[in-house]
Amino acid sequence: MTTVYERRTVSAAPAAPRSPAGAVLALLWAGVAAVLAVWWVDTGSVVGTAGVLTGAGRIAGLLCGYSCAVLVGLMARVPLLERRVGSDRVARWHAMAGRYTVCLLVAHIVLILLGYAAQDSASVWHETVTVILDYPEMLKATAGTVILFAVGITSARAVRRRTGYEFWYYVHLLTYAAVFLAFGHQLALGNDLSGNSLATAAWYALYLGVAALVLWFRILAPVRLNLRHRLRVESVHREAPGVFSVVVRGRDLDELGAQAGQFFRWRFLGAGLGWTSTPYSLSAPPRRDLMRITVKALGDHSAAVALLRPGTRVWAEGPYGSLTADRRTAPKSLLIAAGVGITPLRALFETLPGEVTLLYRARTAEDLALGGELEAIARWRGAQVRYALNGPDGSRPDLSPQALRANFPDLAGHDVYICGPHGFARDLYAALCAAGVPDRRIHHESFEL
Repeated sequence: MTTVYERRTVSAAPAAPRSPAGAVLALLWAGVAAVLAVWWVDTGSVVGTAGVLTGAGRIAGLLCGYSCAVLVGLMARVPLLERRVGSDRVARWHAMAGRYTVCLLVAHIVLILLGYAAQDSASVWHETVTVILDYPEMLKATAGTVILFAVGITSARAVRRRTGYEFWYYVHLLTYAAVFLAFGHQLALGNDLSGNSLATAAWYALYLGVAALVLWFRILAPVRLNLRHRLRVESVHREAPGVFSVVVRGRDLDELGAQAGQFFRWRFLGAGLGWTSTPYSLSAPPRRDLMRITVKALGDHSAAVALLRPGTRVWAEGPYGSLTADRRTAPKSLLIAAGVGITPLRALFETLPGEVTLLYRARTAEDLALGGELEAIARWRGAQVRYALNGPDGSRPDLSPQALRANFPDLAGHDVYICGPHGFARDLYAALCAAGVPDRRIHHESFEL
């Protein structure tokens, strides 16, 4: 991909647009209050142990049903959330909602069964068999419960580290099936919904609204994008050991509104990659007819990218992410990349207004990807590129708060963009805060859930 540099006027940093994250969270918590209000209005006096257990189980069930809708809504890839709130923050919300959902589901099952058993003076086992086999919609709800538990188990960090991305991806998609199977149970046996027409209408509106978001943003919008822009692999280039760039050609790509620092979810319809959608950042500013990503071979999918052939059809969704120039609040910026985290920052290095310095962390000089381009951009715009490499004895470079302040005067007056492995980003974030950089000026995206 030939890069064409255009002179840009250095300007003072505008005020960063305010994130709607606070408003979104307030809306979600208002939904929790509304769910509790439904239970309160529908419930008379709570009497005895059975009443307390059953009442608590009903509350847990209502909150679990609401949490399921939130869980699916956060998976819908709504642009307002993905671009303004940030894909990493939405991913963390989704992971947290998943944990809440599983905990509420367990609480609902245990409390309801204990309450029913106390009410009927029967064993919990007898009550469990009776509920599953005799109550309406319970067989489907049981299947949905098993699926949700499977999704929860495979999403645990310890399990994810031992399974491939593709396995986790397809198990995760079963969340839709679990929610669909459980929906009938919520209406058939949810006393707080079945006897309240207003609550029932609101519940339908909630689930149908979430379904509409999924249908539009995860199915129809990607179909329209790919039919309109007709993406294909243009070429594949080796950048460093195990690191390859893929240039993708398409029609009228400027209509996508993609920015440097953003990413797409890519599905390559060749080399056995068509079954999985994987996020990769743009490693160069998008052009009217070309986009480029740079991928490090870290697993089966990323390793197979090197085998792509020109002409391979590409299915893409996006753009997503908020690691863009829109976050800039100061006239000076420091970009700190580690490993393949250089990809979005290389694109920002070319386009970010103001005074820009790039610090690139790698083990050895051979591991530096896109180094020639970085040097060319630095010469063109009068910027700096610095490298933080291991010493001859394997010692790591000093990125302590003291070293950062010594190497970058007025560090606290910079916007700092970070991209790299989760551990690197976490430690660097702490070091930057200790060095006096305000939290609002540290910008990063992490997809470690």
